[in-house]
Amino acid sequence: MLTAVTELVCAHSPDSDDAYMFYALATRKVRSPLLTFRHVLEDIQTLNQKARAGEYELSAISYHAYPYVADKYVLLAAGSSVGDGYGPMVVAPHPMSPSELKGKRIAIPGLLTTAYLTLKLMQPDFVPVVVPFDRILEAIQNETADAGLVIHEAQLTYGRGGYHNVVDLGRWWKDTYNLPLPLGANVLRRDLHPEVARESCRLMRESIQYALDHREEALNYAMQFARDLEPSLAEKFVGMYVNHYTVDCGDLVPKAAQKLLDMGHEAGLIPHRVVLEFVR
Repeated sequence: MLTAVTELVCAHSPDSDDAYMFYALATRKVRSPLLTFRHVLEDIQTLNQKARAGEYELSAISYHAYPYVADKYVLLAAGSSVGDGYGPMVVAPHPMSPSELKGKRIAIPGLLTTAYLTLKLMQPDFVPVVVPFDRILEAIQNETADAGLVIHEAQLTYGRGGYHNVVDLGRWWKDTYNLPLPLGANVLRRDLHPEVARESCRLMRESIQYALDHREEALNYAMQFARDLEPSLAEKFVGMYVNHYTVDCGDLVPKAAQKLLDMGHEAGLIPHRVVLEFVR
């Protein structure tokens, strides 16, 4: 039985969808007699790398990163970002078919991102050029890459720069396997007390549900992280990635994530097979 209040560092990316789901925790609309959270904001590639060292108690990561951190972390059933028929996309400066990506230099937002893993499963033969996620289009513009793998809000704004959608990986995954594409998750360090783990999952779930129930105030908070998106697009983006799968991953998201990671292992992209483990 816990008697003292435990402070956890809660690390997530500075994006409108993460801000939206963590809103009630960050503003203490949802609170606990057992836990308090200190929020740290870092990009997803940095979070993936720091999770390998077990740096934060609670962290957002890419599903692709989980096999590398499963010895230190367990997944939370609440907080998954899932694209159901949509997701990260490859864009190019001119129209191109997916088959034409073979051998091309493609700017990617990190080698441990789920977007990169999914693209490698769809098209194994390309040259990855790692750049920060918010400089993908710039890499195409300055010709250090022939195409770019866009995540976050750029999925909605790439057309402003005259870029063309080559393939939507969430659509490809859905068409091929009839499953949603699990992209990001929240993980909790295994060395925490079981009561802390259960309470963390409850708080995460309640924070997401609070945002869904108080959409306008949560969106107003999230807008400060929307990187110049107008409100209608920010609302659309948040709606894409904070949904019923985010409140609770159910059975379908673990099934889809297990398939994705198993395929990555079979393709030689992930060194060992891992069985996904969730706290509910």
